[in-house]
Amino acid sequence: MPYILGIDEAGRGPLAGPVSVGVIAVESSFDLLDAFPGLNDSKKLSEKKREALFLLVQEEMQKGNLRAVACLSNSTVIDTKGISYAISHALEQGVRKLMPEANSGKIYLDGSLKAPTEYEQETIIGGDGLVPAIMLASIVAKVTRDRLMVKLALEHPQYGFEKHKGYGTASHIQAIKEYGPSPIHRMSFLSRILDGTIAS
Repeated sequence: MPYILGIDEAGRGPLAGPVSVGVIAVESSFDLLDAFPGLNDSKKLSEKKREALFLLVQEEMQKGNLRAVACLSNSTVIDTKGISYAISHALEQGVRKLMPEANSGKIYLDGSLKAPTEYEQETIIGGDGLVPAIMLASIVAKVTRDRLMVKLALEHPQYGFEKHKGYGTASHIQAIKEYGPSPIHRMSFLSRILDGTIAS
């Protein structure tokens, strides 16, 4: 039975923390919309709904119906190699983990994402709102990253990561100005706070 992979990323724009790439693999006959009621683009779902769907992902993995992984590239990789490289690197890790044989299925990716060229693939603009496999990948990516940012908030409590997850909110920018950057801040992104280009 051929497989399909869905891929999406979360955390491209924040000032702190990693970027996360979610990859899910299912048999092409598996009905994701039936297994995951209310499935949608992660950005259109509440945190509570994302968490509920993420728990369903874990249940379906235990049943053997689904494989999923979230691969991260940290702020050091983002600063030294750039955000595009960081995303591509995490994406390739996820693809090769879940589909080691390039001819065993097709990959569906959101936005401008691309898989290694040897894989059959289709990139779909707005795919996280159109293709169930990409929708689910977007949830895996976001929930994994959000949970990590909540943990990192315990190590760096002055920044409020548990609330804004590293995005450039007014309170986050004020904390950076007051305390300076933390070890998980993306130094290559922080120059933007000096010219007022980050919206709250």
